Amino acid sequence: MAQSTALAEAARKRGLPMAMRVFEGEGHGFRGSAARRDALAAELSFLAQIFGFTPADDLPDLEIENLPR
Repeated sequence: MAQSTALAEAARKRGLPMAMRVFEGEGHGFRGSAARRDALAAELSFLAQIFGFTPADDLPDLEIENLPR
């Protein structure tokens, strides 16, 4: 978790678009299928917002810091 937090802080300081989600009870990698599914949906939401496309499925709202509008 310390590495993830450090990477997120570095991205913030550089003004890069970033989002970080922490999955309670998950360590390095995802062991639970729900966490894997949620992580992949969040990744797709991030990419859709960055590249401006509309995914076919409904995705969770993901707040992206430093996202140019």
